Amino acid sequence: MRFLPLLCLAVAPLIQAAEDFDVLVYGATPAGIAAALAAGRDGERVLLVEPGSWIGGVVTNGLSHADFRTFESLTGTYGEFAKRVLAHYRSQYGADSEQVKDSSRGTNAEPKVNLAVYEKMLAEVPSIQVKTEWALDELKCSFEGERDLAKQVRAVEIALFYDTKGRRTPVSAKVFIDATYEGDLMAAAGAAYRVGREGRAEFGESAAPDVPDNELQAYNFRMTMTADPSNRSFPRAPKGYVAEDFYPVIPLLMTGKITGVFGTNKTEIFKAQIPRLPNGKFDVNDMSNGVLRLSMPGENLEWPDGVAGKSVREGSHSDTGVAPYHRLGVTLPRQRALQAHKLWNVGLLYFLQNDISVPERFRKEAREWGFPKDEFLENGHFPEQLYVREARRMEGRFVFTQNETMNAKDDARAVWLSDSVAIGDYGPNCHGTGHEGSRFGGKHSGEIYLPCAPYQIPYGVLVPNNVENLLVPGALSASHVGFCALRYEPVWMSLGEAAGHAAHLANSARTSVQRVKVPVLQSRLHETGSATVYFSDVAPGDTDFALVQWWGSLGGFHGIEASRATPGERGNHIVGQYFEAFPGHAADLSRVLDERLAQRWATIATTLGIDPTVIPVRDGNLTRGEWLRKVRRCVKS
Repeated sequence: MRFLPLLCLAVAPLIQAAEDFDVLVYGATPAGIAAALAAGRDGERVLLVEPGSWIGGVVTNGLSHADFRTFESLTGTYGEFAKRVLAHYRSQYGADSEQVKDSSRGTNAEPKVNLAVYEKMLAEVPSIQVKTEWALDELKCSFEGERDLAKQVRAVEIALFYDTKGRRTPVSAKVFIDATYEGDLMAAAGAAYRVGREGRAEFGESAAPDVPDNELQAYNFRMTMTADPSNRSFPRAPKGYVAEDFYPVIPLLMTGKITGVFGTNKTEIFKAQIPRLPNGKFDVNDMSNGVLRLSMPGENLEWPDGVAGKSVREGSHSDTGVAPYHRLGVTLPRQRALQAHKLWNVGLLYFLQNDISVPERFRKEAREWGFPKDEFLENGHFPEQLYVREARRMEGRFVFTQNETMNAKDDARAVWLSDSVAIGDYGPNCHGTGHEGSRFGGKHSGEIYLPCAPYQIPYGVLVPNNVENLLVPGALSASHVGFCALRYEPVWMSLGEAAGHAAHLANSARTSVQRVKVPVLQSRLHETGSATVYFSDVAPGDTDFALVQWWGSLGGFHGIEASRATPGERGNHIVGQYFEAFPGHAADLSRVLDERLAQRWATIATTLGIDPTVIPVRDGNLTRGEWLRKVRRCVKS
């Protein structure tokens, strides 16, 4: 359901003068960390604010098995992060160690290692300050233009934060970045947003439901677990645990519908994802299409914007179309939902480990697993954050949909987007939005698992329509199906990085985020090793990386490779969900330039204002790379 913009709240008389920053990032998720690093490295004074107890979002709260298809898609800040994780394991255990192997090139790591690496990256930039356990309370905005609320342009001036000791602290900034999973600052600023699923007709998405509804992708905890007895801590019964509530699982065990407790088969309960993490740990997730699920559709409907928001979507709120933002209005429902998920996820495991009604072989297998003693020390060895797969979604300058993940006509690549600021290679994926039948053996509905070619993500998904100094890389602008392709930490980090650089460009030009020049932003991203087009053979650090990214952003590599027999065809399988590079996505710079491509590239060059007489002429020996380097020099001159 679509929500109209809401007036920023007037901040009550301030106890103290607001501390001033160039950029304020709310939400120290991976997207928020990348945004802070990009802006800070560009010279901005940055305040990174996290409402939780520690930074890192779900990546330091159990999601250690990163969602991507190919290592070639990992560039920019996420690529740097993975390299630092790998360097950590090499330094600690040796280059040939099992820990290095199990880290999967630094993409699969223990939560405590992810946290340490994030903290070190931030500490290296002196202009970044970090505050934890600060929750957004209110915003103060200025307004201009239309009286129509939906069209009125506004700028955020001051954010008021509330800490665990009851103190309120005002902070001002030139640009605000909302990197939360929920879009709390975005909503408080009055940007329009959506919650729920669009109908198939609105954007022409084949994976959307026939009619729109209020369903939301289900959540669960990403539990870090181990079978190592020396580091294993058995869970305690969670608050509210009643053994009888779990008795319906027994017939599933007795009849063979469930064949095991931990594994990767849909007839097992807890998905212990492969490859495993270093030091004998596993990222445990919901089992897609499984018989018994950890995710709980319907139990998260109050999470995005509280009871008021849910009642608006159901048509029972007096002020239709407006869901008010209030800190307590979202905090209490989220606490209830978090406890309900913990009761189900941990309670199920506790029951399987301890109840005498559980058949011996299942109870024995369950008791082989526990929480690592060396993780989440401040929270009883359990994650603090729930895996929020989807909440609010901004309605911004560009709404990303399923269509942007699909192959262009007769092309191995997905559709070309000239204003791309990031890439992704993991298709729309939804663990379900509803549930049919009993929780014990029923079936999730609304599941989506679609293959796709690597796709581009345009700048407009970060930009609201009516707030001139706000960027939103977390609850970004997308349809439900489109969001299911963007909701992955490598993608979020790339978008956060783009937001951080865009904030710097807006401040430098003293302009709004809507007027940031995208080609300049793309150039900055390419300089820092962040891709806006997917290539299988030219990686960050290559001398031609920025060159092919620049030309790819102009459309130079779209439409030159025939469409694959299977849209989104992957390379050879490596392990788990990881594959070798997508075929049909190479720059092939050493390949001799053929006549057809030379003509096409010459046409692109003329659009850049290059004198046709200086455009390189194909001679039968000139390679793609040589041609591009000569053209690039013409542009620079």
